[in-house]
Amino acid sequence: MTFELRILGSASATPTLGRHPTAQALTVGGAHYLVDCGEGTQWRLLEYRSRLNQLRAVFISHLHGDHYFGLFGLLGSLHLQGRTRSLIIVGPPGLDEVLTTQMRVSGTKLAFAMEFVAVDTEAHAVVYEDAHITVSSLPMRHRIPCAGYLFAEQPRRPRLLKERLPAGLSAAQLGQLAQGHDLPADADRPGVRHADVSAPAPAPRRYAFCSDTLYTPALADLVRGANVLYHEATFLEDMHVRAAQTHHSTARQAAQLARDAGVGRLLIGHFSSRYKALEPLLREAQAVFPTAELATEGLMVSV
Repeated sequence: MTFELRILGSASATPTLGRHPTAQALTVGGAHYLVDCGEGTQWRLLEYRSRLNQLRAVFISHLHGDHYFGLFGLLGSLHLQGRTRSLIIVGPPGLDEVLTTQMRVSGTKLAFAMEFVAVDTEAHAVVYEDAHITVSSLPMRHRIPCAGYLFAEQPRRPRLLKERLPAGLSAAQLGQLAQGHDLPADADRPGVRHADVSAPAPAPRRYAFCSDTLYTPALADLVRGANVLYHEATFLEDMHVRAAQTHHSTARQAAQLARDAGVGRLLIGHFSSRYKALEPLLREAQAVFPTAELATEGLMVSV
């Protein structure tokens, strides 16, 4: 099943030419999700031919503008495109008030319902679930309430091995085996154990999104073994004092968390506009986590 991440924006508070505010598009199976929605996100989605009407849920980390100023415009476009299916919006308390105030003042009425899920930004808890994924909050340490998100694929069924299946099974019997059931013996054939004709299902894949935060070593336990980790890396280590003052992380700190958590892949982003070139941040992260990558615009990652 498809599990893909597209980076739409990599900038921190101030966008620059070629760098856009934070936003990421996640596709699992045929379902589409949005992680943060900085200004201009809908243009980025159009650029990459994302199917806006198939968007199931939006996850907002916190209420600093570079992470959600694009949401109201996106909602308006979905309305104009004729969306009627409800949209789930997951985020910190207060986001619902912001959106409803914008709609009241502008006289906007959407043709679809918004279902708002308020996140306890100090807890690690399930905040969303559907047939494709389970999403849990990750407590961030920022200047205002902020949550990261851990996206976990729903467990997959073991795969039937064609070469081990007895000949002559009916569609109904194959369906039973595919559902994980054993076939009892009957007058015509011996029983078939599901375990004998299947391969174990692969472990569910997981993507961890760590938004704006101070370096927080305790996060390693919550994202341990994730296939892919995105972690903000606003500053270089020589600005670690500034990072602490603004409740952000350095590229080295992001890499330290990835190493300690034993993740498979690290993406760093949310780069300060002071850095015209990003190679120094990449080198700093790779000194600790050699395969670290820059989460720059357009990057597509298979989880």
